[in-house]
Amino acid sequence: MAVCPVYTTQSLNSTCSISTPSKTHFSSHHNHLVFYRTSKRTSKRGGSSSCVITCSAGDSQTVVIGLAADSGCGKSTFMRRLTSVFGGAAEPPKGGNPDSNTLISDMTTVICLDDYHSLDRTGRKEKGVTALDPRANDFDLMYEQVKALKSGIAVDKPIYNHVSGLLDPPELIKPPKILVIEGLHPMFDERVRDLLDFSIYLDISNEVKFAWKIQRDMAERGHSLESIKASIEARKPDFDAFIDPQKQYADAVIEVLPTQLIPDDNEGKVLRVRLIMKEGVEHFSPVYLFDEGSTISWIPCGRKLTCSYPGIKFSYGPDTYFGHEVSVLEMDGQFDRLDELIYIESHLSNLSTKFYGEVTQQMLKHADFPGSNNGTGLFQTIVGLKIRDLYEQITASKTAAPLQATKA
Repeated sequence: MAVCPVYTTQSLNSTCSISTPSKTHFSSHHNHLVFYRTSKRTSKRGGSSSCVITCSAGDSQTVVIGLAADSGCGKSTFMRRLTSVFGGAAEPPKGGNPDSNTLISDMTTVICLDDYHSLDRTGRKEKGVTALDPRANDFDLMYEQVKALKSGIAVDKPIYNHVSGLLDPPELIKPPKILVIEGLHPMFDERVRDLLDFSIYLDISNEVKFAWKIQRDMAERGHSLESIKASIEARKPDFDAFIDPQKQYADAVIEVLPTQLIPDDNEGKVLRVRLIMKEGVEHFSPVYLFDEGSTISWIPCGRKLTCSYPGIKFSYGPDTYFGHEVSVLEMDGQFDRLDELIYIESHLSNLSTKFYGEVTQQMLKHADFPGSNNGTGLFQTIVGLKIRDLYEQITASKTAAPLQATKA
């Protein structure tokens, strides 16, 4: 075999060049199993030959998940449920900025896209724009850094400080196995959207959103009721223009609405939640109730499920959503006893669980999380399990590709 120069790079998740006769090889380097195939190229002048080698690391590229929603719509709770599915507590970077928005667990890194604000709070006020306005965000940097992380390259990500409203010095983010980008605009920019392996949109009705935002901003951030109302009204035009349209691109939408079980309900304590799942998404098969593709209405209350007023109703069936074929699973009402959820779980298929009762176990594990007694918690948990399955399928397919190449 001809001897040829080898060039080291920061990441092996890329192509590289080397000179050698046409053969297929494998080698190991710094705990990476590397497969490469070479092909001989002879110069037109008949001189020395060269070849191009394509390398792929045994460690797969980072899988990127996008989660879009308006402020105060449950993104943080969903992230806690998702990271729990993969194991390990999600915590801010150790030894870093205490006001960092980033959460890191054993397998996941969650990045808040507020960090890509190009204007701080004062700058937005001076220019008369909200954080929802694309002009207040740096999409070029967002795209470059998400692309780099997906390719296995670390980045120095900026930090938007929600306490001071200022842009803090950047923090080092290393490529994880799973990168979740959550915030207002993960699907707004087409370049960023194309980097996503799976996308979710949390679609909260105005009535429910107002109640949630009051609870979060008054209890956790010390805002007054008047300031919350003013913020919602000021944000609505930009939300309608820039945030809401992103749901048409989502692979899954969790839609939260007022209940239909209580006529003229004004309290908003009982919710109707719809899980809208796009058909034909690679590595994703929609969950179904009883019989796939059928139209089902089910009231499970009885001997095996305790239901106080107003009860619980499930629905399932095919539909269309922004021109896409979808399956929709709906739950209206709330659970009295989470340990009885196993009865519901036993009638759902394509859950991507590892064992019987895993959905129920996850719900009981986080019984104190908001939405654990209704469809928001149930569907967030199910989507988390589906993302785990998607990650495992993507990883398996990328690992199999170089193995197949060695046999070619």
